[in-house]
Amino acid sequence: MKKTLILVRHATAEDQSFRIKDFDRNLNSKGLSESLAMGKWLVQEGVKPDVFVSSPASRAFKTAEIIAGQYKVSVDAIQQQEGIYDGGPRAYLQAVTSASEEHSTLMLFGHNPDITYFAEYLSGASIGSMKKGSAAFIEFKDQKWEEISAKTGDLVVYKTPKQVREEEE
Repeated sequence: MKKTLILVRHATAEDQSFRIKDFDRNLNSKGLSESLAMGKWLVQEGVKPDVFVSSPASRAFKTAEIIAGQYKVSVDAIQQQEGIYDGGPRAYLQAVTSASEEHSTLMLFGHNPDITYFAEYLSGASIGSMKKGSAAFIEFKDQKWEEISAKTGDLVVYKTPKQVREEEE
């Protein structure tokens, strides 16, 4: 059975400051709008995630919450994995390889630079640096989640909020 991993970088967040811990930075108005645009686009495209997994950091979780909301998925259904925040690409791999086989489409919300490294590691594609709020779709043929590793997937779609907005016009 084909597996699809959708990697979503959190949308635009408030700038870092000494008053706010990095972990607690929230989406700003641009980030809220990017998340909503991406969520609407994903639903329109007929993308059907079976499971949502997110970094627990505010900006990533809020991006997940807004996109999941477009699917009428409760915030309680979003799985949080601590390591996605600061555990490096290995934590991303662990989140994917531990997914249940009953799921064929997993949507994972994380942070740069790790999410870009991870997308390139799995697909061998050169993405550069994933833009805020963007989504990379990686497909795996005839593999179990636990078998996924370097260059076992194909990058089939990479979409940014800006591209989604331009398509709407």
